[in-house]
Amino acid sequence: MTLSKYSFFSVIIILFFGCKISQIQDQPLPSQDSFTIAFGSCNKHTVKNNLWDDVLAAQPDVWIWGGDIIYADTGEASEIARMFNVQKEIQGYKALCDQVQVIGTWDDHDYGLNDGGVEFTSKAASQQVFLDFMDVPSDSPRRQKEGVYASYTYDLPAGSVKILVLDTRYFRSALTPAADKKKRYQPGIYGQGTVLGETQWAWLEAELRNSNADFNLLVSSIQFLSAEHGFETWGNFPHEVDKLNGLIKESGASGVIILSGDRHISEFSEIIVPGLSYPLIDFTSSGLTHVYSSYSGEPNPYRIGEVISKKSFGLLTLNLASKEVQMKMVGDQGKILNALTQQY
Repeated sequence: MTLSKYSFFSVIIILFFGCKISQIQDQPLPSQDSFTIAFGSCNKHTVKNNLWDDVLAAQPDVWIWGGDIIYADTGEASEIARMFNVQKEIQGYKALCDQVQVIGTWDDHDYGLNDGGVEFTSKAASQQVFLDFMDVPSDSPRRQKEGVYASYTYDLPAGSVKILVLDTRYFRSALTPAADKKKRYQPGIYGQGTVLGETQWAWLEAELRNSNADFNLLVSSIQFLSAEHGFETWGNFPHEVDKLNGLIKESGASGVIILSGDRHISEFSEIIVPGLSYPLIDFTSSGLTHVYSSYSGEPNPYRIGEVISKKSFGLLTLNLASKEVQMKMVGDQGKILNALTQQY
């Protein structure tokens, strides 16, 4: 469903967003209980993306970039801007922007430094270029703060959906190189370092504690639950994993789901957090134009079902009346590669 179909309810968007949104009309429709989200990551702007028509065919209400929108890996803001402009002119993506709201976050390759974090010296300039790509107005409060995190709330007659877009780059502490040469990184000392940084953590806590939404989606460019593969993951900062699990439980926020990317594979991961009334799911969708095609396996004790190493995007249909979510990994020509249904 495009936003034009939501003519009977108000869409409240905290802060600003990019691309176009259909004009909201005054004439109500009979009823609307569901909200559809499409998301994806790992999109080389120089490689043809065959999935944009499939994304549009799914009729999402919002598209979320999960990071690696382009592959820049440079501290030159002008060069990053040039690549973003190339992406903006791609026909399939332009069609998406004409019909669907586009929001999202960055990851290391559009941030400008592979596996980069707080140490990246060009991050302030890179942030402004990213906000330009997302069509954030020059007078938006987002232009004045550090980091690209943002909050969006959608009110429907049957309930509401909140999407919290996180920034796992701007404040993230240095990673710990792995002693095992088969891996790139390993968990650091418990209690040392951060993924989100103090200011973003305070913002996230307030957003979750004050949320009345039926579903709260957290967009993280890196995986949250899978932590044994030796690449980037929240698990490299285990105390931050515990902190987020604790915040989700203590906040009382309903229907929290984590959306992630980065890995060039897609998978569902799930953990039971003591005291939380529903399982916490990390839905990883990656990648759009290139994948880990030689994937032969890696440990993940939280995995549900099979790993998908084909080009795909993630699709979630949130039913606000029944509190059921259908999650799908969708490939070319709309093929469903994996699916999971969860009741909340």
